[in-house]
Amino acid sequence: MSEYVVEMIDIVKEFPGVRALKGVQLKLRPGKVHTLMGENGAGKSTLMKCLIGIQPATSGKIIVNGREVHYKNVIEAMADGISMIHQELSPVSERSVAENLWLGREPKKGFLVDHKKMYADSEELFKKLNLNLDPREKMGNLTVAQMQMVEIAKAVSYDSKVVIMDEPTSSLTEGEVEHLFKIIADLKAKNVAIVYISHKMEEIFQISDDITVFRDGEYVGTDLAENLNTDKLIQMMVGRSVDAMFPKVDCPIGDVIMKVDGLCSGRQVKNVSFELRRGEILGFAGLVGAGRTETFETIFGMRPKTGGHVYKDGQELSCKSPEDAIKNKIGMLTEDRRGNGIIGLLSIRDNTCIAALKDYGFPLNHKKMEEDTKFYIDMMRTKTPTTGTPIKNLSGGNQQKVLVGRWLKTNPDILIVDEPTRGIDVGAKSEIHAILTKLAGEGKAIVMISSELPEVMGMSDRIVCMYEGEVTGIVDRADFSSEKIMALAHGEK
Repeated sequence: MSEYVVEMIDIVKEFPGVRALKGVQLKLRPGKVHTLMGENGAGKSTLMKCLIGIQPATSGKIIVNGREVHYKNVIEAMADGISMIHQELSPVSERSVAENLWLGREPKKGFLVDHKKMYADSEELFKKLNLNLDPREKMGNLTVAQMQMVEIAKAVSYDSKVVIMDEPTSSLTEGEVEHLFKIIADLKAKNVAIVYISHKMEEIFQISDDITVFRDGEYVGTDLAENLNTDKLIQMMVGRSVDAMFPKVDCPIGDVIMKVDGLCSGRQVKNVSFELRRGEILGFAGLVGAGRTETFETIFGMRPKTGGHVYKDGQELSCKSPEDAIKNKIGMLTEDRRGNGIIGLLSIRDNTCIAALKDYGFPLNHKKMEEDTKFYIDMMRTKTPTTGTPIKNLSGGNQQKVLVGRWLKTNPDILIVDEPTRGIDVGAKSEIHAILTKLAGEGKAIVMISSELPEVMGMSDRIVCMYEGEVTGIVDRADFSSEKIMALAHGEK
């Protein structure tokens, strides 16, 4: 028998106008965590889609348990013991957790679904994984983090011999990440092979046995995790050393551009007050559910304000919609890239220009739209064959770059960026950080919401800490310490 449960040999995948995979390879050992690394667009997720039957490889061999396979769909791959947790979640929001968990394989009593058994099986699975979830709860009522844990439970429920995890911790708290790592350890003990895709260096070295690196659709190399370190890995990934992950420079801090006084929105935002100055990067730290996103969705007109006041340049604002916010020169890069960021069926050009359509006249000046889109593609180093490519065809990180370009095109006075580098590779992170620093240097006011403590500390002039909808403290850069910020983020004032 082969020492590998899966071997992928000389895999090529071509899409119209682009060769996404150029003869790459991957070999998975049973009972090991094999991490895939590479910048966005390197081909990691594409290779996994080839393995699980979502997109057939153009050429190459896939060998599972010693025999060559040609899966026509995901069902065939799952029947052969391969399951996948996808980076972008696709829950059926109006159905229960249990119905999402067993979708397409519900237990039956005759011709009807046996709901009693389905709920019992769900409870047993959650108990085994030590997850505190109600199988009867409507999926749409869960947080993104809870939805992610349901997806993880779903993958485990197949009793697979290979489990692919694509950015599984992107929405999880520190405690939930630790919980996931315990689940991974249990799977390893059962001789399950784990494919782990992540950009978080500290996680990778914590759990990996083997690491494979791709760059621009090509295979760079594979090594034992113990033979690598962060610097070596970055060099392999980007083909260059990234000297400054957080290129923060001291910019002149100007006058107060925004003042928020006692802002409230339902139960999520409670009496929030702070000031934002020109040239400042104001960080917001807190745990999932702290109310950071909800605060700025309220300011941006995405949710109703139930109390308090917001002032810009001394004038009171009342944004009833994002359109009102954009008119007042406020831009917001949202956390949920898929839900309320990209418009999947539209092109990169349309997604870039949509927030500033008034600049292009009527009828629309398509030549100017094309020029502006190319400018932001070059600035962000977005990997795409053309400006007319549907944005849904890009990797998650490249989609994020298009969205950053969208808001830069509106030339905002205030730019709110919510988890701007979530799911983005180390090279692209550095580029986005550099752009935010440049904007601050030009006198723009930046709000950065981030769950990554090194990022929010590395980039911010001040950090506002929130817990359960309230501000617990505001820390100046000179006083930054991870202990102080984490204590405030856990509600210790």
